[in-house]
Amino acid sequence: MISYKPFYDTLFRKGITEYHLIYKEGFSANTLYRIKKGEAISTKTLDALCYALDCGVEDIVEFIKE
Repeated sequence: MISYKPFYDTLFRKGITEYHLIYKEGFSANTLYRIKKGEAISTKTLDALCYALDCGVEDIVEFIKE
């Protein structure tokens, strides 16, 4: 199972809000909705998040073995 918990930890640690990602970085509200609901996002979106947040993939997603 993929978890986006590290994404929210990274946002908190860096002091970045979802509002900032939508209105300043150009991410769609639907993308953040999909993350919040634990749904799939594309690797292109993952790459863009890593660039915008200046972090690695492990700072956005983690794999949890069920």
